[in-house]
Amino acid sequence: MVPTRRLDLLFIKPGSQKQIYGSLSDYDLTAIEPPLWAAILGGYLRGLGYGVEILDAEAEGMSWDQVAQAAVDRGALLTAVMVSGHNPSASTMNMLGAGAISTKIKELAPELAVCLTGLHVSALPERSIREEIADFVIQGEGLRTFPPLLEALKAQAPAFKGIPGLWYREDGHIVPGSMPDMWADLDTLPMPAWDLLPMERYRAHNWHCFDDVTRRQPYATLYTSLGCPYHCSFCCINALFGEHRLRTRGVDSVMAEIDFLVNRYGVRNIKIMDELFAVNEKRVLELCGKIAERGYDLNFWAYARVNTVSERMLAAMKAAGVNWIAYGFESGSKRVIEDVTKGYKLDQVLRVAQMTYDQGQHICANFIFGLPEDDYDSMQETFALMQEINAEWANIYSAMAYPGSKLYDDAVAAGAPLPATWNGFSQYSADCLPLPTKYLSGGQVLSFRDYAFDAYYKNPRYLAMIRAKFGEETMRHIQLMAQKSLDRYNAVI
Repeated sequence: MVPTRRLDLLFIKPGSQKQIYGSLSDYDLTAIEPPLWAAILGGYLRGLGYGVEILDAEAEGMSWDQVAQAAVDRGALLTAVMVSGHNPSASTMNMLGAGAISTKIKELAPELAVCLTGLHVSALPERSIREEIADFVIQGEGLRTFPPLLEALKAQAPAFKGIPGLWYREDGHIVPGSMPDMWADLDTLPMPAWDLLPMERYRAHNWHCFDDVTRRQPYATLYTSLGCPYHCSFCCINALFGEHRLRTRGVDSVMAEIDFLVNRYGVRNIKIMDELFAVNEKRVLELCGKIAERGYDLNFWAYARVNTVSERMLAAMKAAGVNWIAYGFESGSKRVIEDVTKGYKLDQVLRVAQMTYDQGQHICANFIFGLPEDDYDSMQETFALMQEINAEWANIYSAMAYPGSKLYDDAVAAGAPLPATWNGFSQYSADCLPLPTKYLSGGQVLSFRDYAFDAYYKNPRYLAMIRAKFGEETMRHIQLMAQKSLDRYNAVI
C-alpha cells in the first residue's frame, strides 16, 4: 500500500494534569508517561503504509484549545483522541479533556473526521457516541478497526457498516459496533512508534527513583503481555479487550524493544505495564535472565500478585533490575477481600512482603479504602496492615466505580451516587467522589483515605526507614510532598 500525501491519522493524547491531579500538578511529583497505545497503533498502521503522527498534549504542555488548533492545522484524514491512561484507573478522568478537544476540533473544522478511542469509550461506547461531539467511537484495541475505517474515509462514498468495533451516527441514529476479536499473536505487531514521541520529555514517578530523585529521565514504558484472567470487581482493564485472558509477547520481541530503548534513547527507568507480570515463573526467569545478561543499569518496576509470585521470580527480577514490585494488597480485612474476589488469603501478604524485602527489592503497595464491605473498623484494619508492611511507597486509593468494572455496573443498577463529571473519577481531583459502601458515604471514605495518606507519609517509623534506605535527600523529598494538601469538595468528617 502506498502512503497518501495527506496525513492519514493523527493520534492525540489529551493533557489533563491540572484537572486530574489538582494542586499536585504544580509540582514535579507525578510521572509524565508516553501514550503507549498510540505508539503501538502508530507502529502497526505505519507498517501498513499509512501516514501517522502522535501529538502528546500533556508532554508538550499544550492547552486543549492549542491542541485542537494543532489538529486542525495538520488536517489529518482521521484524528483519534485517546481516552486511556497507564493503568485501568487512569482512563475515565481523561474523558474530560478528550471530549473538550474533540468538540473544539469540530467547532473549528466540522469537515474533519474525529474519533474517540481507548478504555473508557470501550466500556461505554453507546454513551460516548451519544454524548460526545465526535464522528466515531472505537470499541476495543483498534487494531482491527483503524485500517478499514481509514479506507472507508478515503472512498468517495464512505461506507462504515460492518467495520469491527466502530460506533457512529447515520441519519440521526446510532449505529452500534461489536467488540472485535483480540489480536492473537502479539509478536506479529511491529515495535511501537517510539520515534513519533518526544522521548526527552517523559519522566518516571518520583518513588520509582527514590535511589536518586534527580534521575527520573529518560523514561519509557512497555508491555510484555496484555490483559488479565482474573475477575476483581473493582478492575476495568479488560473493557479494552473484551475477554478475561492473558496474551504474552515472546521473550525475543521484548528484548528487542528493551535494547532499542536503551541504545537509542538511553532509557534507564522502565515501567512494565503488564497487569500481571509475575505469573508464569518459567517465562519470568527466561526474560529476566536475558535482561541480566545484557548488563544494563536498568531500574524497572512491575506488578505482581500475592498468590502467583515466587522467591525464584523475585530473585531473577532483582538481577534484571526490577527494583520495585507493585502488589495489589487492597485491604486488610478478610471480609472485604473475599467480597471483591481478589483471589488470595490475607495470611499470604506479610510472608510475600518479607520475601520481597529479603531480595533487596522495594514495594509499591496498593490499598483501596471504600470497597463495598468496608466500614470504619475494616478500613482501620487496612490502615494497620499498611503500617505493618511499611512499604517504601503506598498508593492509597478510594474505591471508584470505574466504567467497565463490576462495581460500576452494580452502582448503576443500584442507583448509587456517582461523580457528576468524568473528572470526579480522578483520585486527586477536587470533585473526587468515591463509591459509597454498604455502611459509609463516599465522602466519609474520601475523608478516611486522605487521613490515612497523611498519617502514613508523616509516620516517623516510615521516614526513618526511608532515610536508612535512600538517604536524607529522599526523606526530605517525601516530607515536602506530604505538606501538599488536596482540595476536596466532597470529604465528610
